[in-house]
Amino acid sequence: MSDKAIIYHNPRCSKSRAAMQLLTDKGIDATVVKYLETPPDRETLEKLLDMLGIQPRDLMRKGEKEYKENNLSDDNLSRDELIDAMLKYPRLIERPIVIKDGKAAIGRPIENIINIL
Repeated sequence: MSDKAIIYHNPRCSKSRAAMQLLTDKGIDATVVKYLETPPDRETLEKLLDMLGIQPRDLMRKGEKEYKENNLSDDNLSRDELIDAMLKYPRLIERPIVIKDGKAAIGRPIENIINIL
């Protein structure tokens, strides 16, 4: 097993900072992806969704203005349309996401990450 992990991180988010601290405390070296600066591409987002076992809307921050302004709660929107929205507005992507040893977890709550380490 590798000690390397990947974290999709927003330094301004307290949950994301807590996840970084957890990885540090556990001695896990992590590649940090500041996803607001370098958003994932479609292939990466699809892979994350598959690893998490969730649908695109489950990875979206529903409180963001982009979610409301673009009517992303519309049940008629396709998977591709929801992914397109996350690609266009990376702020919509829930955080933090940690990947370790082929497993992924959203750090809300932080215990989700502990479960994959």
